[in-house]
Amino acid sequence: MAPALSIRGLRKAYKDVVAVDGLDLEVTSGECFGLLGPNGAGKTTTIEICEGLNRPDEGEVRVLGETWQSGARMLRQRLGVSLQETQFSDKLTVAETLQLFRSFYPRPRPLAEVLDAVQLGEKRNGRVGQLSGGQKQRLALACALVSDPELFFLDEPTTGLDPQSRRQLWDLIEGVKRAGRTVVITTHYMEEAEQLCDRVAIVDHGKIIALGSPAELIASLGAEHVVEFKVAGDLNESELLALAGAKNLRRKDGSYLLEVSQAHRTVPALLDFLNSCGLPLEALSTHSATLDDVFVHLTGRQLRDA
Repeated sequence: MAPALSIRGLRKAYKDVVAVDGLDLEVTSGECFGLLGPNGAGKTTTIEICEGLNRPDEGEVRVLGETWQSGARMLRQRLGVSLQETQFSDKLTVAETLQLFRSFYPRPRPLAEVLDAVQLGEKRNGRVGQLSGGQKQRLALACALVSDPELFFLDEPTTGLDPQSRRQLWDLIEGVKRAGRTVVITTHYMEEAEQLCDRVAIVDHGKIIALGSPAELIASLGAEHVVEFKVAGDLNESELLALAGAKNLRRKDGSYLLEVSQAHRTVPALLDFLNSCGLPLEALSTHSATLDDVFVHLTGRQLRDA
C-alpha cells in the first residue's frame, strides 16, 4: 500500500533561518502521526508545504500518491485541513459557515452529521462571533470534515485552549482515527502526542531527531521514571549516578533530575545518600518518563522552553 504521505529531502529556507533542513518522512495510511517539537522547529512550514500552501526550495512531497504540481485539484477534494489559526466571519452562523465550506465539494457530508460529529448541533444557528475558543476550534475541525477527506492535516489544533476544550478536541480527533482516516498533527504538547499519535517525529531546527511510537521513544531513555529533588548544597554527580537504578542526571533551576529505571530502589538509596551527606531535602517528586524527557535527553532543553 502506498504511503499517505511521503517526504524526501525537504528543505525550506527564509531570509534569516532554515526552517526545514533535509527532512525525510513517511506516514502510512490509517495512522495518526505527530510532528512534535518546540515553536520554531519547522513543524508548521513542513505541514504547509504538505497542504500545498507553501513551496519547498528542495525535495519532493507526495500526498496520497500525488504531487501538488500535477494533482492539486484532486488533492483539494481529498484532504481536510485545520490551520493553526482560522479566521471565520463573525456574523455568519455556524450552519452558514459549514454550508459555505460544503459548497466547495461535489459530495459533501450532510450538515447535521458534521454538526453532530463536532458536538455543535445546539450552536447551529448561533453566530460564530459568539462562540468560545474551544467551539471555534471544533468549527475549524468541522470545516475540515465536510468533504469526508482521506487525510487530515491539523496544525497545533489545541493551542490556547483550556484543559476541558483540549480534551473535547482529542475526543473528536480520536473519532476521526477510529473511522480509519489518516491524521497528521503538529503539536508542542507532549501529552497530546502521547495520547493521540501512533508514531511521533520529534523535530528540532528543521530536522527529525527521533522517530517512533511514543512508547518506543520513551523506552529509548532506558529510564521509566524521573526523580526530581532539591537540596541546599552541591552534590557529587558521579555518586548520584552510582545510586541503584540511576541512568542519567541533569540540572534544572537549582534542582537535580535523575532518570531512573526503578524508582522504588533509587528513592531509598537517594535518601540514604543525602542523609550520609548531612543534606536535608528541600523538595522531592517523581513522574513517569515522558516525551518531554526524551527531548531534554536529546537536546538539553525542555520542549516548552526551547
